[in-house]
Amino acid sequence: MAVYWCTEVIPLAVTSLMPVVFLPLLGVRSVCLQYLNNTNMLFFGGLIVAISVEHWNLHRRIALKILLLLGVKPALLMLGFMIVTAFLSMWISNTATTAMMIPIVQAVLDQLDSTEHDMTVMEQAAGQTNTVIELEEKSTPESTAANGKGLLTKKSSEEKKKWKHVCKGMTLCVCYAASIGGTATLTGTGPNVVLKGQMNQIYPDNNDIVNFASWFGFSFPNMVLMLVLAWLWLQCSFIGLNLKKSWGCGTEKTAKDKAAYNVLKEEMKKLGPVSYAELNVFLLFVLLVLLWFTRHPGFIKVLGVFSIFYSLDY
Repeated sequence: MAVYWCTEVIPLAVTSLMPVVFLPLLGVRSVCLQYLNNTNMLFFGGLIVAISVEHWNLHRRIALKILLLLGVKPALLMLGFMIVTAFLSMWISNTATTAMMIPIVQAVLDQLDSTEHDMTVMEQAAGQTNTVIELEEKSTPESTAANGKGLLTKKSSEEKKKWKHVCKGMTLCVCYAASIGGTATLTGTGPNVVLKGQMNQIYPDNNDIVNFASWFGFSFPNMVLMLVLAWLWLQCSFIGLNLKKSWGCGTEKTAKDKAAYNVLKEEMKKLGPVSYAELNVFLLFVLLVLLWFTRHPGFIKVLGVFSIFYSLDY
C-alpha cells in the first residue's frame, strides 16, 4: 500500500479501501469495523457538511458579508480576513479554507493597487504631484525637471516596496488564521479527531472526556487569544501600528478604500440572493453543530438534560 500511496498508480480513495478486500482474504476478519468507528464517522460527517457548504458557496457569502461589515482599512481588512478564515477553518479543512480565501484577498489587493496607480497618474496629469523640495530661484528648468523625476522615481520605488510588504502580510494572515482556527473544534482538522480516536483506544474507560463540547470549551478561548496575538504581530511586522493610516481614525474614506469596498460588494452581488439550497445547508449545519454540542454537553450543564436521549439510544 505504501508504494500505491506514493506512486498513485490508482486513485488514493481506491488504495484506502484495499484492506477491505485483501485483509479478509489473508485471514484478518475485523477490518470494516475499523472504517466505521465513531472517530471516522465523526470526521466523515463533518466532511460531508463542509463539501455541501463549499458546493453552494455559503462559505463565500459568509466571508464577504463579514468583510463588508468590518471595513477595508488595512488593519481592519487584515482582521476581517483572519476572523473569516478562522471561523471557516473551524468547520472546513484548513486547505480548503485557504484556497477559498486567497482569491478574495488577491482580488481586493489588485483593486487597491490599480486604484493607487490611477490616482498617481491623475495627480501627475493635473500637476499636483508633491515634490517635497523647494526650488531655489537660480535653478534652471532642466534641473527642476530632473529633480522632480528623480524624486518621483524614488517615491514610486519606496511605495512599491511598501505595498509588496503589505501584500505579504495579507496573504500570510490567511495561512496563520486557517491553522489557528482549525484548533477550535474537534472536527476542525484531522489531528484533532486522531487524538480522540487514540484516547478511546488507549483509555477505553475514559467516560468520553474528550468530546465536541469539552474540546470547544478548552480550545476556543485559546484560539481567540492566539488569533489576536497573530493579528497584532502581523500588523506590527507588515503594516505598522499607525492609528490614522491603518485604522482610519479621524480620516475619511479614500478612493482606495472605496474601490476595495466596491470589489467586495460586486463579489457579493455575483452570488445573488440566498437560494433555497443555501438556506437548507445552513439550517442543517446549525442543527449538526447543536447535536454535536448536546451529545455530551460537558461544561454546558444546562444542556445536560438532552444527553438522556443518547443514553436511551434514541
